[in-house]
Amino acid sequence: MLFSAVVLSIFGAGMWAVVMVYTVIDSGGGPVELSIVAAANAVGLLACAIPGGILADRVSRRLILRTVELVNLAAITSVAIAGMLGPVSIPHLTIAAFVLGASAGFFFPAYSAILPRILPPAQLLAANGLEGAIRPALQQAAGPAVAGLVVAAVVAPAHAAWVIVGAHALAFVLLLFVHPEPATDDPPDHEASSTRSVFHDLREAVAFTVRTPWLLWTLLYATVWVLVWMGPEEVLLPFITRERVGDDPRWFGFLLAAYGLGGVLGSIVVSSLRLPRRYLTVMISVWGFSTLPFIVVGFTDLYWLMVLSLFAVGFGFSYGNVIWGTLLQRRVPRHMLGRISSLDFFVSLALMPVSMALAGPLAQVVPIPIIFLAAGLIPFLLSFLVLRIARMPRDELAHPLGD
Repeated sequence: MLFSAVVLSIFGAGMWAVVMVYTVIDSGGGPVELSIVAAANAVGLLACAIPGGILADRVSRRLILRTVELVNLAAITSVAIAGMLGPVSIPHLTIAAFVLGASAGFFFPAYSAILPRILPPAQLLAANGLEGAIRPALQQAAGPAVAGLVVAAVVAPAHAAWVIVGAHALAFVLLLFVHPEPATDDPPDHEASSTRSVFHDLREAVAFTVRTPWLLWTLLYATVWVLVWMGPEEVLLPFITRERVGDDPRWFGFLLAAYGLGGVLGSIVVSSLRLPRRYLTVMISVWGFSTLPFIVVGFTDLYWLMVLSLFAVGFGFSYGNVIWGTLLQRRVPRHMLGRISSLDFFVSLALMPVSMALAGPLAQVVPIPIIFLAAGLIPFLLSFLVLRIARMPRDELAHPLGD
């Protein structure tokens, strides 16, 4: 029931990415208005990631998931109803986008925290792999594709929001059938939560992160990766595709599809295997090597080579990401898993707007191939440094996670 609800929620998010764009255009908006709506979604996500993790360690994760899905349903329904009455205003879309981003900030820490409470440790890798395969397949491929077909078939783009309403409504109904979490031997954390401050909870999570080298240095590694990689991928890749391949937007769409397909297969492959004995070394190494094909994208004019390179990047990223999600659920104490998951979520995304803002101006003074060279090479070199500084090979042997 839980996984089916997550699938529907991810599918709805994939559809919303397209419906939002064309609803803004239908309302007379341009790039500035679209940026405002998209930024509202990102602000909501970042603003609620940390509070979402704190809440996930204080109250029922099941209750959080149900509440979030109900809020999503209300936000999308308001857009669909407004679309029946005429063009949806930009302020309305901005508020809806903020609410959906904020909901995601609460949803995923709660989802990460509930999994190890309802599944045995041996099944966590497979569960994370399944979710890791479904996400790119639905959010980057099926959701946008269905949205494009529906938007083309209806009178106004906002009418397509009714399909998203149906997805979130069914997800909410499914969450009503999720059973309570089984009793555990965890410390009586919730009993003390009422007398604890939120800042105490946050300090506890930050202190655990700082004194846990494998966790701290993986988060720092992810921060640098996002800073040097996301801007070139999101901002510069569409332009070099147009210059080297052609103006047809399908060329760029196929590149994103190759990246998503690589992520699907990477998640499936790693989840079908046992957790590696050298799980930290494998995770960081796969992440580091997976950025090298990005260098090829910056230099080649061969489209098929660009497709293969992005497929390899997506494969490696998801392969390591499934191990990372499982590692958090296996090695972080359950009573603070929500907070640590939200810290991971926040740190991983915090510099994404900075990366995107810098990519365009930087391309005016630095050749684009050099930017792609740095984006592929820096995470690769940093991976060796992180393994050594955090002493990850020694740590993984001292803390085996054999199933």
